[in-house]
Amino acid sequence: MSRKAAVIALTALAPISWGSTYFVTTEFLPPDRPLFTGLMRALPAGLLLLALTRKLPRGAWWWKSAVLGALNIGAFFPLLFLAAYRLPGGVAAVVGSVGPLFVVGLAALFLGEKPTARTLLTAVAAAFGVSLVVLKAGAAFDTVGVLAGLLSALSMSAGVVFTKRWGRPEGVGALALTGWQLTAGGLVILPIAFLIEGAPPVLTGTHLAGYAYLAFGNTAISYFLWFRGIERLSASSVTLLGPLSPLTAAIIGWAALGQALGAVQVLGMAIAFGATLAGQLSPRAAKRTEPAAGTGVESAAETAAELAAGPVVKAAPFSPTEGKAQEVSMDLEGSAVRR
Repeated sequence: MSRKAAVIALTALAPISWGSTYFVTTEFLPPDRPLFTGLMRALPAGLLLLALTRKLPRGAWWWKSAVLGALNIGAFFPLLFLAAYRLPGGVAAVVGSVGPLFVVGLAALFLGEKPTARTLLTAVAAAFGVSLVVLKAGAAFDTVGVLAGLLSALSMSAGVVFTKRWGRPEGVGALALTGWQLTAGGLVILPIAFLIEGAPPVLTGTHLAGYAYLAFGNTAISYFLWFRGIERLSASSVTLLGPLSPLTAAIIGWAALGQALGAVQVLGMAIAFGATLAGQLSPRAAKRTEPAAGTGVESAAETAAELAAGPVVKAAPFSPTEGKAQEVSMDLEGSAVRR
């Protein structure tokens, strides 16, 4: 396997993991607490990474980390959950799947990555494939919900682009940068969750197990792989891995929850997956550079992932991817979860 293929494979684990959020939320977590769930995903994971890396931002990186944390986590989660509650799950997933198109435009504006016809075509094909998988006949539209869904996709897309643009400071590993963003994003969600949802619910052992998985496997590790992939791949290549999240959710729903998966859904999966693969075929060779030198102690997880992917491959200068109150969408986070 080539080094670039290894980087892509590791980065793809992030949206694949996010696709499991639907199942975990419905089967292990208390109902109707999406913002509290977002808080429990982001803040404990961020604090853990801060404790492991023992690094804090310096200088301009205080506000840069706050901006990135708000874009990738703090603003993205609440907006996504608002769309999830106002729209049928399939509609929310389709609205969120326009993220690659936002990234193409923002990357051209801030990174100088000129959009190509193939990039635009694969982004549209991915959105179309996702729509075949999750969109149901007679789905209703809500103006506020659609606007929230578009803003959530724009927030995450901007987070991808500015993560790419700013990189990370010298001597700071990707794991530390991930911890900064998750902590900042969790602190943004904290007052919103308590203002809207009130005091935390009473948690059982099952709830705690579900939150532990979401915080550490589904968030700390997955976002580390995601942000690390942003460093090494082009912005459009990374964001075109996003459709793997709703596709994974659909497969888990079929295998574990007995949800129907007909010929149209299978066709949509093939189209979306094909577009995802096509999005990784860059016509221009990416620049190969050395990773930023780390001076602190890195965790075993970061070291293992760095060794697995090999040297850094960075593109030209430059946190994926929920209708009715009782309905859960298959796109939490890049798609997100909703009830």
